[in-house]
Amino acid sequence: MNQKDIISYVKKHPSGKVKIAYADMDGILRGKYISTAKFLSGIEKGTSFCDVIMGWDAADVLYDKSTITGWHTGYPDSPATIDLNSFRKIPWENDLPFFLGELNDNKGGPSPVCPRQLLKQVLNQATEMGFTPMFAQEFEWFNFEETPHSANEKGFRNLTPLTPGMFGYSVLRSTLKNPFFTDLFDLLTRFDIPIEGLHTETGPGTYEAAIAHSGILEAGDRAILFKTAVKEIAYKHGIMATFMAKINENFPGCGGHVHQSLWDKAAKKNLFFDGKDKDSLSDTAKSYIAGQLHCLPYILPMFAPTINSYKRLVEGAWAPTTLTWGIDNRTTALRILNGSNNACRIETRVIGSDVNPYLAMAACLAAGLYGIRKKMKLKQPATVGNGYRDYSNGSLPHTLIDATHQMKTSPIAEELFGKAFVDHFVQSRDWEWRQHLKAVTDWEYKRYFEII
Repeated sequence: MNQKDIISYVKKHPSGKVKIAYADMDGILRGKYISTAKFLSGIEKGTSFCDVIMGWDAADVLYDKSTITGWHTGYPDSPATIDLNSFRKIPWENDLPFFLGELNDNKGGPSPVCPRQLLKQVLNQATEMGFTPMFAQEFEWFNFEETPHSANEKGFRNLTPLTPGMFGYSVLRSTLKNPFFTDLFDLLTRFDIPIEGLHTETGPGTYEAAIAHSGILEAGDRAILFKTAVKEIAYKHGIMATFMAKINENFPGCGGHVHQSLWDKAAKKNLFFDGKDKDSLSDTAKSYIAGQLHCLPYILPMFAPTINSYKRLVEGAWAPTTLTWGIDNRTTALRILNGSNNACRIETRVIGSDVNPYLAMAACLAAGLYGIRKKMKLKQPATVGNGYRDYSNGSLPHTLIDATHQMKTSPIAEELFGKAFVDHFVQSRDWEWRQHLKAVTDWEYKRYFEII
């Protein structure tokens, strides 16, 4: 639909309202319903949204050292833009019109801390270099036969998984809960989030979905909407879906792997593929890989943003721990799929399902472009076999505070994303770490309550 058709659809929708949403720093969609009249006015004259969404954490607790907004600013409304190109119909809400928005600065330019604006900023750099980035994200997540009330009443302990046991790629389990399974596939597709594959993953009540690839901005939109859409569809079935990176130490973690490639301006030639190379990789691809490996330790919080993220990044749990790359190797940080011109791509496996997709994709692309701009050579050989034992290029930081410190003190992050974003983002991750330090966990009770 063109913009004229979109406006016509909004005007004719019997609900008389529109749903809009903005992504906060944690990748949580914050939004509201507005009247059709208010929406049309916002499209014509501009709109606004409270900038507190960039000044609080996932629990709506205000940062104590906020840089962009805070008590010192009075938490005003920020100028905002609704992107007509993000238009979708919500099939589980009578095809209600839905749009994504972005926060701007007071001069009408892009906000330096708006995640969607950051992704567009990096996309513009790629375009100026003659590249069309094609991206896609896949997610693993756990499902429980719970409601928000029952989960809270249980203290989030002893929750009932959707299905019992470890049963990856199960035809039986997808049949057992087929109404939910079918709704996920069909409703997501109707919501313009085309699903290439959906299956059970190893773990009780665990699913995995792969989203079809597209241009990077659309890929970011699909990924961030996927997580919220899955939760909303699950609600309708009396199910809670969680995208925590690590739900239990006895189960594998949940990945949010990002697949990526660079194409020429017309998006007709894959610039990563070279059939004459022994690994079928072009020099562009090799520089992109080298750049991402080089930058990874300094931008890791954009891939692993929570305390829980680092419980997933442990040896032998299907998540990488070392700065490695390999051909179709699921133990390395970067898995290279080089089978053909159309399919040649890089899969960044560090990323967990708890990530903000806009930030993860911006970080992938920015780091890869860094390698290309610097004409970096891929001197590190591909890892063959167990990547957990390949320490030749070092390891990833082991905790959020270590990763945040590296991002804060390295000039690389600031070069890639600008000082305003880095200052704000690292203080938000430092805040997350400090909240964790105050909490007394079940592990501490079990370990110390009686014996100490």
